[in-house]
Amino acid sequence: MPSSASYRRGKRRFDDDDPSFVKRARHRRSLPPEPGDDSAFGLPEGDRWSTWDQSAPTERGPRPYPPWLVTELAAVDTELGILKTGKEADVFLIRRGVPGTERSCLLAAKRYRAAEHKMFQRDTEYLEGLRVRESRMNRAIANRSAAGRSMIAIQWAGAEFAALGELHREGLPVPYPVQVLGTEVLLEFIGDPDGTAAPRLAETRPDGPELARLWAQLVQALIALARLGYAHGDMSAYNLLVWRGQLYIIDVPQLVDVVANPRGGQFLDRDAANVAGWFARRGLAGVSPDPAALAGLLRAEARLQPVATQPQGYPRR
Repeated sequence: MPSSASYRRGKRRFDDDDPSFVKRARHRRSLPPEPGDDSAFGLPEGDRWSTWDQSAPTERGPRPYPPWLVTELAAVDTELGILKTGKEADVFLIRRGVPGTERSCLLAAKRYRAAEHKMFQRDTEYLEGLRVRESRMNRAIANRSAAGRSMIAIQWAGAEFAALGELHREGLPVPYPVQVLGTEVLLEFIGDPDGTAAPRLAETRPDGPELARLWAQLVQALIALARLGYAHGDMSAYNLLVWRGQLYIIDVPQLVDVVANPRGGQFLDRDAANVAGWFARRGLAGVSPDPAALAGLLRAEARLQPVATQPQGYPRR
């Protein structure tokens, strides 16, 4: 893996940003109360009241809600620090708990930048063919005005929440999507109870057997994704978490419908090339992570084109 200095000189991908992890309460930054919101004052503890009741039912995660999730209206959110910074969004660690009880959970709060951000890199190719009904909104988005950038941020947050919800219901390995509110997506925190986050795949050095197990998990996940008619759109070792031997797919706001998008097959090819190349460079033994073979398999699963033979080393689920 190249050094951080040389990596920064190269072309950066959509979300290949240097991660910053927090443990316990380091770098805590309090959230200011909303102007005119008297309910934000006098909290028993924490930085804000739980926002659970502010999201509509369709803006909450798939039912049944997991038992670890705190949905009580008496809960408060305490911000514990920043987990990762990015060009389009930052991820913060939140503890949501009911004061005076042991009922609490850790959440990852992904907050998309809005008007202060110049533009969302490479969003045009992902959003190709998608339009909102109001022509005024379309013009604002196309012109990248302040209002248009705010709309884009809300669209990205909503797209990621919807994608995670669908993938979770289909059994794919993704963090559980808790809720979306404006430009903030709250997700299941993947990591230790003390706030130590799971590393991204690119930050790990798995040995031979573990590398093979992770490759098998990834191939099965990509097959399942292709069967649903999707490409991740930016799949790489930076968009995969590894926790206790399990891979988790993250950063899916740009999930591509490979049938509706005229470049859908190219997104599948690029995803395959990125991950196969990473595993090949790590010396995966016994199975050749051939990018072309994996791309052909994914295209076949997505019914974009037939493949004559089943490539070796790519098991079907």
